[in-house]
Amino acid sequence: MEKLAIEGGYPVRNSKIYYGKQTIEADDVQAVVNTIVSDYITCGPKVDELENELCKYTNAKYAVAVSNGTAALHCACIAAGIGPGDEVITTPITFAASANCVLYCGGKVVFADINEKTYNIDPKSIEDKITDKTKAIIAVDFTGQAVEIEEIKQICKKHNLIFIEDSAHSISTKYKGQQIGSLADMTTFSFHPVKTITGGEGGAILTNNEKLYKKLVLAHTHGITHDSLLMSIENPEPWYYEQIFLGYNYRITDFQAALITNQLSKILRFSNRRKEIVKKYNEEFSKINELIIPYNIKESDTCNHLYVLRLNLNKLKCNRKEFFEAMCAENIQPQIHYIPVYWFPYYQSLGFKRGECPIAEKVYESILSLPLYPKMTDKDVDDVIHAVKKVINYYRIVR
Repeated sequence: MEKLAIEGGYPVRNSKIYYGKQTIEADDVQAVVNTIVSDYITCGPKVDELENELCKYTNAKYAVAVSNGTAALHCACIAAGIGPGDEVITTPITFAASANCVLYCGGKVVFADINEKTYNIDPKSIEDKITDKTKAIIAVDFTGQAVEIEEIKQICKKHNLIFIEDSAHSISTKYKGQQIGSLADMTTFSFHPVKTITGGEGGAILTNNEKLYKKLVLAHTHGITHDSLLMSIENPEPWYYEQIFLGYNYRITDFQAALITNQLSKILRFSNRRKEIVKKYNEEFSKINELIIPYNIKESDTCNHLYVLRLNLNKLKCNRKEFFEAMCAENIQPQIHYIPVYWFPYYQSLGFKRGECPIAEKVYESILSLPLYPKMTDKDVDDVIHAVKKVINYYRIVR
């Protein structure tokens, strides 16, 4: 039997392959260079262009580009009017920003459990968590798979709640044939380097609601406006502006916007490559009893940001940590997405305790994310598959 690298054998590959990596090409570099040497490097035409292109791509009426995905979530909560005494329901299997944005506004986070198949927030658990203080739901398209949008929209309509879709993972996903971005009251995107398209950092909020849009614009620019219709005086001087509420500096630069816009023009190619890799993984790993491949609802035409593999630990002579370390020894660097948010010391200090979402905690204990990004070669993909099989064979319980 082939030895693991950590046991003194040779690793599957000599160089490390990480779970995610940006794809930056010559035309991306040129788009940034052209903008840096132009007259505007912030608050300029490239930001407007990005917002327009996002609207075209998603069929949303309005888009506001911001500095990062966390800023997008914060602005969405501001526009939703979240404040002290308000409760917002979200999932614990997400990056902390999905919950932190509620706390920034003085609201209270309520965690609903996940569906054990999809790993997305469970609409039934959402219903169980609703109180007379609930004001919004932040549902996360975990790994890129769309949440059960129609079910969540019905819940929001029934209880008069605002639906914020955290689509940091799912910009190229479709739900029932419609592009993610215009289906919730507000949809947020992230353009972090490991996402489907990137600006280094960057984010956006999309909406079809003009009132929410105007609040989003103010929220990301200090609460300052040049719109005379919103000012306290009539016929203001041409240079005049007013701060009409306390906003933030969440503006994005023009050269980031130029990079994201250029990447957006290639999103179909990036998405198709991700789908090819996911298909290959699924074909190979579905044959292995010790593994559980991702489950996808029929409504979601998913572009995976993450490929999350679940270990059937009852059939392996190892725990998740040992499996993780063995993969690293093979020079395949996985990652864990995500530690339940309320396990963190800060959230524990707020009164949250382990056990609040038992399905989420059960799933967390056995998942890890494998490398997935467009620049992966076929050999890279084969090396990942080889490494997984090698580790499985080593830790397999012979029955």
